[in-house]
Amino acid sequence: MKEDLAQPDYWEEACAVLMKQDRILKKLIPKLQDRGIISRGDPFLTLARSIVGQQISVAAAQSVWNRFEALMPKVTPKSVIDLDPQLMRTAGLSFRKIEYVKDLADHFQNQGLSKVKWHLQEDEAIIKDLTAIRGIGRWTAEMFLIFNLKRPDVAPLDDVGLLNGISKNYFSGEAVTRSEAREVAANWAPYRTVATWYMWRSLDPAPVDY
Repeated sequence: MKEDLAQPDYWEEACAVLMKQDRILKKLIPKLQDRGIISRGDPFLTLARSIVGQQISVAAAQSVWNRFEALMPKVTPKSVIDLDPQLMRTAGLSFRKIEYVKDLADHFQNQGLSKVKWHLQEDEAIIKDLTAIRGIGRWTAEMFLIFNLKRPDVAPLDDVGLLNGISKNYFSGEAVTRSEAREVAANWAPYRTVATWYMWRSLDPAPVDY
């Protein structure tokens, strides 16, 4: 599937609302104004990239993904199933992540996951379904909601980048707890995805991509 380069239809309204109700975003959004989330349009790719990116930096995740992608003509569930695990190790994937990516590929290739009508489901229902798959926790499911489905009101409170962005912009660099982050994010509803995006962008000029 082709990448969906279109700006989410709620993006401009979300920016306007956030700038009205949050003093930090009022300054940040005009400074970092951009098109927002790019969706790959392919659920398998988004989830596989999210698994690869678990617990490592965005830059490291991109590097590993580039090497992994180069191992096959095209990243598809079947090509991943057929790939030699030892070859996957050379791309920088841990044994655990190899298991998870292969299990995900099996769910798409053989267990009907490719036929799920994601757009008809509520956020929490999707999170519940995805976290039943090995290697997919809430964070990975939330990345799927943000980057594949472009849902407008997702606050991934387990995301290191979001916590660091809140720390930098709201707490003068002091470490923040999940509870403090939740309190800040509550003020961003119903556009917590967009605010999260700008927290990420405040840390790194390169847009995040899953």
